[in-house]
Amino acid sequence: MSTSALEFTIGDKVVYPAHGVGTVAAVESQEVAGYTLEVYVVTFDHEKMTLRVPTKKAKTAGLRHLAAEAVMSQALVTLKGRARIKRTMWSRRAQEYEAKINSGDLVSIAEVVRDLHRAENQPEQSYSERQLYESALDRMAREVAAIEKIDRDAAVAILNKSLIKAA
Repeated sequence: MSTSALEFTIGDKVVYPAHGVGTVAAVESQEVAGYTLEVYVVTFDHEKMTLRVPTKKAKTAGLRHLAAEAVMSQALVTLKGRARIKRTMWSRRAQEYEAKINSGDLVSIAEVVRDLHRAENQPEQSYSERQLYESALDRMAREVAAIEKIDRDAAVAILNKSLIKAA
């Protein structure tokens, strides 16, 4: 196995940074511009989407296995921390949050969830804040659900419990 290639087998749950948790449905050879490429066929049920990632580019594309137990624990600890909201313009913060969500890094996504979470006694969020919060929460919940082998709603409940303890 070369250092640039990751190994996935059919049925593996994987995480693709821009789309979240998917399943390796197949490993196929495809003819592209006269070259034969081996690709992972990854399906995302929640987005009704199929993605083909060249096996040799899987690592650079950010395709990875589900988070390890240590990473998962670190993400839950992050949720319990104090929100760190920079005093910069919202448009700049929104870009940073979007980048963290699309990084695919569970701890970075947890930071976004933590920073944008609002308890009942706090002021309402703007529409764009709410959208980013929901996006981050959904991405994190899907990975937690896949790791713990539970449904998304049960995973959201676990995350909310951690957030409420923090507040």
